[in-house]
Amino acid sequence: MTFDAIGIAGTGLTLHRKWLDAVSDNLANMNTATSGDDEAFQARYVLAQAGEGTTGVYVAGAAYGDAEGRLVYEPDHPLANAEGYVRYPEIDMASQMGQLILAQRGYQANAAVVDRAKETYTAAIQIGRA
Repeated sequence: MTFDAIGIAGTGLTLHRKWLDAVSDNLANMNTATSGDDEAFQARYVLAQAGEGTTGVYVAGAAYGDAEGRLVYEPDHPLANAEGYVRYPEIDMASQMGQLILAQRGYQANAAVVDRAKETYTAAIQIGRA
């Protein structure tokens, strides 16, 4: 049972790490400009899937935001198209920060489960030695 807890929490750690990576990429690229004629950076969202029985959770794939983004009139921007528009991704900082906190807390919770399971296993070994 202890090993199941470690394995399940390990899948949670992996999922939350990938979620943190996606949110970090989204935040890092929220001000990435492209020409008004090109596609905007597409935000990435991790899709989670429950495993069978007690196998944990897995990354089922990724979903991507709209490549259309938002057009901003900035005729002096070096990437502006002929009409003076620059395209930015449609990424909301507040939403991404909320996602970042959720992913971080999920990661911390799974790490705590691994620590507790290790402590339990160590205590069981000590009892067996006595």
